[in-house]
Amino acid sequence: MLINKWKLPSFPLFLLFTSVFLSFCTTSVTSSSVNSSSSSNPSDAVALLDFKAKADLSSALPFSNTTLQYLCQWAGIECAKSRVVRLVIQDLDLGGVFAPDTLTRLDQLRVLSLQNDSLTGPVPDLSGLFNLKTLFLDHNSFSGSLPHSLSSLHRLRTLDFSYNNLTGPLPEWLSGLNRLYYLRLEWNRFNGTVPPLNQSSLQTFNVSGNNLTGVVPVTPTLLRFGPSSFLWNPSLCGEIIRIECHPNAPFFRPATPSTVPTAPSPSRALGLRTGQGVELTEPCHKKRKRTAVLIGFSSAVFVLICSILCFVLAVKKQRKHVKRTDLSSDDAAAAQAAAAVQMEQEELEQKVKRVQGIQVVKSGSLLFCAGEAQVYSLDQLMRASAELLGRGTLGSTYKAVLDNRLIVCVKRLDASVLEGTGREAFERHLESVGALRHPNLVPLRAYFQAKEERLLIYDYQPNGSLFSLIHGSKSTRAKPLHWTSCLKIAEDVAQGLSYIHQAWRLVHGNLKSSNVLLGSDFEACVTDYCLSVLATSLPPWEEENPDSAAYKAPETRHSNHSPTPKSDVYAYGILLVELLTGRPPSQHLVSVPPNDMMQWVRSVREESDHDGGGGGDSEESSNKMGMLLEVAITCRTASPEQRPTMWQVLKMLQEIKENVAADETDTELMGSCPR
Repeated sequence: MLINKWKLPSFPLFLLFTSVFLSFCTTSVTSSSVNSSSSSNPSDAVALLDFKAKADLSSALPFSNTTLQYLCQWAGIECAKSRVVRLVIQDLDLGGVFAPDTLTRLDQLRVLSLQNDSLTGPVPDLSGLFNLKTLFLDHNSFSGSLPHSLSSLHRLRTLDFSYNNLTGPLPEWLSGLNRLYYLRLEWNRFNGTVPPLNQSSLQTFNVSGNNLTGVVPVTPTLLRFGPSSFLWNPSLCGEIIRIECHPNAPFFRPATPSTVPTAPSPSRALGLRTGQGVELTEPCHKKRKRTAVLIGFSSAVFVLICSILCFVLAVKKQRKHVKRTDLSSDDAAAAQAAAAVQMEQEELEQKVKRVQGIQVVKSGSLLFCAGEAQVYSLDQLMRASAELLGRGTLGSTYKAVLDNRLIVCVKRLDASVLEGTGREAFERHLESVGALRHPNLVPLRAYFQAKEERLLIYDYQPNGSLFSLIHGSKSTRAKPLHWTSCLKIAEDVAQGLSYIHQAWRLVHGNLKSSNVLLGSDFEACVTDYCLSVLATSLPPWEEENPDSAAYKAPETRHSNHSPTPKSDVYAYGILLVELLTGRPPSQHLVSVPPNDMMQWVRSVREESDHDGGGGGDSEESSNKMGMLLEVAITCRTASPEQRPTMWQVLKMLQEIKENVAADETDTELMGSCPR
């Protein structure tokens, strides 16, 4: 049963597969068999030990011959039916090479991550990993080209070779990986052109920081990404990256002088044979005659121009003199009064801006995030009409309508909260945050700082926050959402957080329902991400808010403990219970023990149904809602080590969705059978 599987005491984090995990077979493996390289079907243990022998120069991997029977309990390894299906070895500074015929023998492997391990040399032939779906080899020192063997791995969805020393052209076969969802190749030394990728599944793509050249192909897939995915490739051009392909590019002919063409005579044509570039000269006496005529004509024109200029200057000087003598004292007083009125008007506008919360700052300018088009200026932003949307942990948020009718969301950071964060540190961090792009993150478009003023500009989300959806407004009473809506929102938020954690190794640090916004299609988009590390203190109202305190993981409730990915997971668990019950976090965290959580959630939804709120859960829906609640309970475990990662949480939710889809299909088939 799915829920019981998540409660296995020995493997609380193994949540990726629906089958029950089995322990590694207890049959002993002799030392001679382990060291043998002649076996035609070597075990997974042999493959791991062979990899360690070549890759682990610092002896960081805890793999050994003496613990072979506990293979599936080795750090970073997950098994299914006694076979290794997931291997995560990262941040260990191994320093060796990824030798051929080692890990590539793990033919049941689905996930392989060797991130940030200082591995060198070429990437070996990976065709043996025919079940592989996820491959992270980023932040190493691999050299050579992309292995052609990847083209045979048709189940691949995630491929990350960023931050290596790979060279050569990007191969055309990348377009043939039809299931590819995530492709990152930035900061290598690839050359050649960008392949015409057109997989509809591709959601993450980046080839910045290479030596790519030519026109970026215009395909429906590549059009989704824009310039930020192609930065720091000086020789790229085209519509997608908004750089015109100039005629002096190597693949165009050199520009010719802009002269009126004349039909060449036969003799001239003979003197301009291909490859010579020799032009026949005219007779000398004709050239002298033409030169004399040109000199005489030029002299006459020069004298005429000088005469006209002298006349114009004399008239202008006389007019200025008359104007100065005729200016009366009344005119001077009128000009002074007009200047005073203008100054008062400007001071009034300044006061209005201060009341609105956006003060005009004379120094500094907007800094647009990587690849963003500069579609408005700081001056336009300051002239915008502003509406206060709310005040949060880091500052106040406004809806700003610019004069071109563009609507943006402006977050004005509280100077006291960010006190001690220097200008350079702020810009460095915002460069990283501004590069995050995911369908479930509200994109940061630009930012500004001068003196103590700091502004962040985001896309405006028209359908409000998840907090308003859950709890309603003063005039309307909210009701618990249907479990299918809860599942959709939960998956959207998990997608965004997983991207922050895995793709960028950053931390949200301030997840709560008011920081989840609803987009134009009511997709859930996370905002205010990765900013908590800049805060040196919290405002008083935030420290006194019991609901904000409820989102904090136990290990981060002291001011000297920074947020971590696992504390984000804890906050996500709190958010999920709030989503299922419609009750604020301070209620279900304090008054409900974990063992009673399931019964409490069901009673809350039933109570809402009886009161006319319309929870309306059938027995079947209640069971499926229970699966979501089980995920929430797993996330809000007190011990960080016992919590899953956001990537594992996402897989849990997708597993629930697949099981529900399978149940619905079975029901439809049963309904269509003859009776």
